[in-house]
Amino acid sequence: MKSDAPKLLTLGYDLDAWNGYGAKIPIITDVSPTANSHILICGMSGSGKSYFENALFAKLIMAESGGEYHFADYKGDDNFAYLHSCSRYYSYKSTLQALEAVYARLNARQSGEDESKHPITLIWDEYMANVLSLVNQDKKVAAVVMNKVSEILLLGRSLSVRLITTMQRPDAVAFPSGSRLNYGVVIILGAAIKSIYEMLLPDFMEQVKGRIFGKSEGVALLQGSQLHFIKVGTVQNSERMRQICIKALS
Repeated sequence: MKSDAPKLLTLGYDLDAWNGYGAKIPIITDVSPTANSHILICGMSGSGKSYFENALFAKLIMAESGGEYHFADYKGDDNFAYLHSCSRYYSYKSTLQALEAVYARLNARQSGEDESKHPITLIWDEYMANVLSLVNQDKKVAAVVMNKVSEILLLGRSLSVRLITTMQRPDAVAFPSGSRLNYGVVIILGAAIKSIYEMLLPDFMEQVKGRIFGKSEGVALLQGSQLHFIKVGTVQNSERMRQICIKALS
């Protein structure tokens, strides 16, 4: 495969085809450097975010074959316990180390010091909760963190640096200057509250109106224009998925 060929990632399956006909019609996005592959995953507790995040991580690794990954897990619960011994896994108060590592690579590529081209991905679980905690502790530190995140969202695509964040609710306080609009892929899972759709899908409220989503079901917006109703598939081999993720972070 040519290096500039599209690298396709299956996010899930068309929800209506799944429920109505039992058909698995994949919803696919391009994660090659030429595409905006920053990913925002939202959903209230119990919506299936962590399950989706685990599966998405493994699929991304296989789609790219040669990427570099950093995993910031602010919550630090059992959902990602299998990653705890990995060298590029950062939990709780060490999550900012993951940001610093990826941000330094962004700057090195921008200056020309780093001429490598492989994709670099920072996955940040419960980003919103992490930022709110920082705001309560030290507003100046929080502002620096949010500005660095904004810079990655703005410049990352051209420098092959990607951000994947998960959270319950993407309040504007954590995304200065409207930076949450710089995600190419937006996923909202489960029974989300109306304000989340209003923040992330303002142009698609009529299409979403009246829809009811269960666990691991929801909405996917690709490149700000392609709206899909999505069903997250079941991982057939959880142990293989874990080993793929462990290897990529070690």
